[in-house]
Amino acid sequence: MDAPGDPEGPRPPGGDGRLAGVRETARRLSRDQLFVLISTASLNLGSMMCYSILGPFFPQEAEKKGASNTVIGMIFGSYALFELVASLVFGKYLVHVGAKFMFVAGMFVSGGVTILFGVLDQVPEGPIFIAMCFLVRVTDAISFAAAITASSSVLAKAFPNHVATVMGSLEIFSGLGLVLGPPLGGFLYQSFGYEMPFIFLGCALLLMVPLNMCILPNYESAPGKHSFWKLVTSPKVALIAFVINALSSCFGFLEPTLSLFVVEKFNLPAGYVGLVFLGLALSYTISSPLFGLLSDKMPHLRKWLLVFGSLITAGCYMLLGPVPVLHIKSQLWLLVLVSVINGISAGMSIFPTFPEILDCAYENGFEEGLSTLGLVSGLISAMWSVGAFVGPTLGGFLYEKIGFEWAAAVQGLWALTSGLAMGLFYLLEHSRRRRSKLHNILGTDGERAALLPDESQP
Repeated sequence: MDAPGDPEGPRPPGGDGRLAGVRETARRLSRDQLFVLISTASLNLGSMMCYSILGPFFPQEAEKKGASNTVIGMIFGSYALFELVASLVFGKYLVHVGAKFMFVAGMFVSGGVTILFGVLDQVPEGPIFIAMCFLVRVTDAISFAAAITASSSVLAKAFPNHVATVMGSLEIFSGLGLVLGPPLGGFLYQSFGYEMPFIFLGCALLLMVPLNMCILPNYESAPGKHSFWKLVTSPKVALIAFVINALSSCFGFLEPTLSLFVVEKFNLPAGYVGLVFLGLALSYTISSPLFGLLSDKMPHLRKWLLVFGSLITAGCYMLLGPVPVLHIKSQLWLLVLVSVINGISAGMSIFPTFPEILDCAYENGFEEGLSTLGLVSGLISAMWSVGAFVGPTLGGFLYEKIGFEWAAAVQGLWALTSGLAMGLFYLLEHSRRRRSKLHNILGTDGERAALLPDESQP
């Protein structure tokens, strides 16, 4: 959106007309649209804070309870694995369950299991502790998948012409959650112990539930006829899903590994480890509205934002360690700088994905409405979850075997491959369209030339 409170409404094509449409609709923000913004903002802020508080101190606590780095990575990764399955199910049956009920129920369960995570330090160490971590983490993943799938669908329904702009603007609250979660969790852990970060944030999320029950609109829609399979088998959608996988894997890789690397390499206490995550989260938060706005106002730029964002991300992960072949000494300021650039490149790639997949769905005959929005939201959440499972799981394993520097470079290769594949597809697509356009022009000229002799006859 151009400014806070910028509403949604039909916009005429063209640059000046589009700006005029935005200014005109700025005076017509409906109450339902405002409530959707408030509800989504509360979910993004609360859930991201609960999600991100584990990074600064949980790996060390889990090690004390007998969990290896590989198991810690699997605990982080299990969240994404079950979010993957749940997102596909919730996206398919969104209109049957009801978007509002799915949103509120998901937020309620997420707050409850966050509190339960705070009592796991009382569980006996070893297999029982590890099993309880998996159980609570999986439950949280399912509840979050329900809330975020419903949230994205309702948001796209309320703002059909400004999807990326609104999502990018609301990512400020997701970024704030990622920014505030690690340092707040780290300092609460240092000051009051293991339980307090989870109890505090879980209760905060539960307090948002009555608010959303009262204000969130209840959108109704008929079930659609199309499936995830038809959507994901489109070559363009499949490649965008690959980009999403690579980006989420890169993010997920940092969860179990970055805090351990920073503590080992720079000897920072837990409270300051959370601040290292700040560079990535803050730059992502600040850049998100800009890239969302660009995706809506300049649709022709979406493809290149996707491609170059992935390539820049790949470069960042080569420098994160840095990879030993570069012969660059690892320094804290360089780590923070690369994290800042990585946050910007991530926003560059992420926000064009929703409108790109949605446009592709409509081009392939999917009907407009909440049903298709649910499919797209569920698909994006599921594809993000695939990478978010592989990233921490593979990251924890590689960290043990080859060290942080090489493990980060492996993640960078994934982003590099996805960016190059996406760029090649767009170049081929552009070439096909040019040939098709030229063929149509030549065909029209040929038909006209064939008709000219007949037209000249008396």
